[in-house]
Amino acid sequence: MSHTSRIRTAAGCALLIAPLAIFAGACDDGHPLSATPYDAADQIAFNADDGGKIDPDKPLEISAKDDDGRITDVTATDAAGRYVRGELSADGTRWRSTSPLAAGAHYTVRVSTEDDDGAPGRRTIGFDTTPAGKQLKVTLGPDSGTYGVGQPVTAELSHSVKSPEERATVERALKVDSQPHVEGGWTWANDKTLHFRPREYWPAGATVEVRSQLDGIKVGKRYGGSAKPLKLTIGDRVEAITDAAAHTLTVKRNGKVIRTIPVTTGKPGYDTRNGVKVILAKESFVRMTSASIGASDFYDLPVYWATRVTWSGEYLHAAPWSTGSQGAANVSHGCTGMSTEAAKWFFDTVKVGDVVQVVGSNGDMMTPFDNGFGDWNVDWAKWRKGSAVVPAGSHVDSTPADSARLRPSV
Repeated sequence: MSHTSRIRTAAGCALLIAPLAIFAGACDDGHPLSATPYDAADQIAFNADDGGKIDPDKPLEISAKDDDGRITDVTATDAAGRYVRGELSADGTRWRSTSPLAAGAHYTVRVSTEDDDGAPGRRTIGFDTTPAGKQLKVTLGPDSGTYGVGQPVTAELSHSVKSPEERATVERALKVDSQPHVEGGWTWANDKTLHFRPREYWPAGATVEVRSQLDGIKVGKRYGGSAKPLKLTIGDRVEAITDAAAHTLTVKRNGKVIRTIPVTTGKPGYDTRNGVKVILAKESFVRMTSASIGASDFYDLPVYWATRVTWSGEYLHAAPWSTGSQGAANVSHGCTGMSTEAAKWFFDTVKVGDVVQVVGSNGDMMTPFDNGFGDWNVDWAKWRKGSAVVPAGSHVDSTPADSARLRPSV
């Protein structure tokens, strides 16, 4: 007996005894809507068989083989749980993916069908896509570890991405989760670099997890590669405020002043940059020369307890040769100089990612992206404009599943 005949007989039974259902429900499960789904393998066709591989540049296609039934639903996901968008024809005879498949991925496709009597059928198929040729690799930064409240997250791409659509694809695949939750977002520093920061500094004690879901996703003519995930721990909120006009460096931990140090900053022509900077590195010894910054007056000095805040060579460091000017005048070539004892204390107190803010200088403002992390000098509205995705508050699909479900064509 065919599955259709079985369903018809069961349906007849249900109709005959319906008035007696209060006394006996033996045939209740014979109704088509409550019947166990039949295997719809003979009813549908794929452009990939179990165990086969398909080209991710081509759409996934599913069709009904004959007129005995129709497709009612299709759900396709990869091993990472990402949904594939699709479109079902109005008559239910064919379904076609409308979003790109990932390269080198395994997919599971679940198809629901219905025969002429309304009985439900099911079919599940698995397949792999062929590996990617050209890859778009992503490197997340910084390395896992403990950082200050000002530390941005970075994503470095192996190739330039310029179109808004491709940038949005990349950005949506980069995930940042924090405990406690904070408002934050990505911005494009250039065609190959993205930065993520919260609206305000990270909360002290927060944990931040960063991962990429770009692996296998098509971006232009390339497919995304895998990336090593990160876990950051945020330490105490340590802030250093250099007042170039008052010649002081004030250090605060979690809002409380813990020390004020007399300093000297950049002299006229070498004025220290104003604005918020993030500590990039700590170097117990650095050889500083006039050639390294293009200074006209020659110098070649061994420098100890140097805390770097720009890639071009701005540090907070020991400057025993200028102790007479510290707290009174600005005589450096742009760095913040202090006594050896104070520099050692500062070096031991701060960590990478802590914040250094310069005020009261005649220097230019710290730039956002080309000389270290000047990210905090960009106001939040402008930062969000550097994103390629829909800003928070705009309309988006309710869930990933909803956005990938069937959409009948017209």
